[in-house]
Amino acid sequence: MQATEKIWMNGELIDWDDAKVHVGAHGLHYGSGVFEGIRCYETDAGPAVFRLTDHLRRLHQSAEILHMELPYSVEELRLATHELIALNGLSECYVRPIAFYGYGELGVHPRSNPVDVALMTWPWGTYLGQDALDKGIRAKVSSWKRVGPNTIPHVAKATGIYLNSMLAVIEATRAGYEEAILLTDDGHVADGSGENIFVVKDEVISTPHLSASILPGITRQVVIEIAHTLGYAVHEHHLIRSDLYVADELFMCGTAAEVTPVRSVDDHEIGDPGPVTKAIQDVFFAAVRGRDERFSRWLEYPEKTPAAPGS
Repeated sequence: MQATEKIWMNGELIDWDDAKVHVGAHGLHYGSGVFEGIRCYETDAGPAVFRLTDHLRRLHQSAEILHMELPYSVEELRLATHELIALNGLSECYVRPIAFYGYGELGVHPRSNPVDVALMTWPWGTYLGQDALDKGIRAKVSSWKRVGPNTIPHVAKATGIYLNSMLAVIEATRAGYEEAILLTDDGHVADGSGENIFVVKDEVISTPHLSASILPGITRQVVIEIAHTLGYAVHEHHLIRSDLYVADELFMCGTAAEVTPVRSVDDHEIGDPGPVTKAIQDVFFAAVRGRDERFSRWLEYPEKTPAAPGS
């Protein structure tokens, strides 16, 4: 992670190295927090944050599910994000809002513990590497199952839930793969460690239903709308493991992963990125960089922008 100048924390802009929490913070001990991953892209009109307000609304929704009351509104966090990006002089970056129960009591119930909120911005390139975007990745179905919706509410993007993903991706990478795919307890395809999944068969696109204990991904929604715009049918329903093996095309999506093709699953070769995947990927990158007016409503431009290189 590349340090930048400032972090926004509890309403104040502080130096990167001074952004600290107490070791007794409730969120550190119990994973009682919520977060988002957001990207800001460089465009001809300056830095543009992709679907910032939607991400911040989901942050509030996640907090509500955890009975956590955020002390800052969506609008306050939106303005703080714009200010932070400009202050750090970033034309392109990753944005991490996080809220968690802070220092107070250390019982499991957070009770009167304060809710701490922070925003970080830093340069972060392709999540799985440029080769992954161009040629695809090798994935492995994990032995770890995705937690059920009545075990932990996976609709909430909560910090503690990601232990499930961490175990899966460690297992996959130790076995020589780039990413993990998790199944539900009843054997349906859920998602990757940090991505939603799309299967293409006979030019029809399928993706797991939200009942498969997946996060309702914002990039997932983007992909579905792009696919519809391009004239492809998209079906949300249960998928099984063998659907991955016999797919014509397979790709994952998420804020960090963007639109990443999958070239094999469990050593079943799917092959190079296919025409449907490439078409969606092309429109996606045109949209986030402000080159497709059909999707300009997804871009939010900070009022203050850093100076262009060399200016």
